[in-house]
Amino acid sequence: MNGNRQRILTVRGLCKAYGSGESRVEALRNIDLDIYDGELLTILGSSGSGKSTLLNMLGGMDGFDSGSVIVNGQELAGLRDTELTKYRREKVGFVFQSFNLILELTVRENVALTANSRDPGLVDRMIAAVGLTEKADSYPTKLSGGQQQRVSIARALAKDPEILLCDEPTGALDSETGKAVLVLLESLSRDSGKTVVIVTHNRDISRMSDRTISMKNGVIVEETANEAVVSAADIEW
Repeated sequence: MNGNRQRILTVRGLCKAYGSGESRVEALRNIDLDIYDGELLTILGSSGSGKSTLLNMLGGMDGFDSGSVIVNGQELAGLRDTELTKYRREKVGFVFQSFNLILELTVRENVALTANSRDPGLVDRMIAAVGLTEKADSYPTKLSGGQQQRVSIARALAKDPEILLCDEPTGALDSETGKAVLVLLESLSRDSGKTVVIVTHNRDISRMSDRTISMKNGVIVEETANEAVVSAADIEW
């Protein structure tokens, strides 16, 4: 299925451990993974499987003990702190379960935090893209959970990232609201050509993806190409 797609991210032999002695935990063990341009990928696993740790490595938010993470030919391990900050700022969009919005700022101000200031209309376009134009001057505390998550997606998109990394993006939402967020993420991949990676413990969500990586105890135990992709709108859980 990836024959016509360009590989934009390559992981080889990735290892990460926390602690030492009897408290040492191997969070990732010799992970190999390829991610392709425009792909909608699900990383599936229970709590403690290593899926969020892997996402942090892909996003340059945490270092690793050995192995390599290469993005468009650039090895993350060789980057200086300033270069790594630039990578996170310009190449990667992050969407978290906890939204991570600044409560004292309006929707527009939250989205503007990551936007390219040379494009004065960008912020409002991103807010419109997630269907929140009428809420642009509202504060996060006046929004529903689903609306707050859409703000976080708009904020991630405002820097036009090459890859969108989503860590349990529906975890704090009810099923109906979560489905609306998944429909938006699906559209970003299918219609806008973004590479979207969704980390989740919910197997039903994997039905909308091109490919699913299943993890357990820090290891990839299965990789499955989805031959019958289901629309996000039709997913039930």
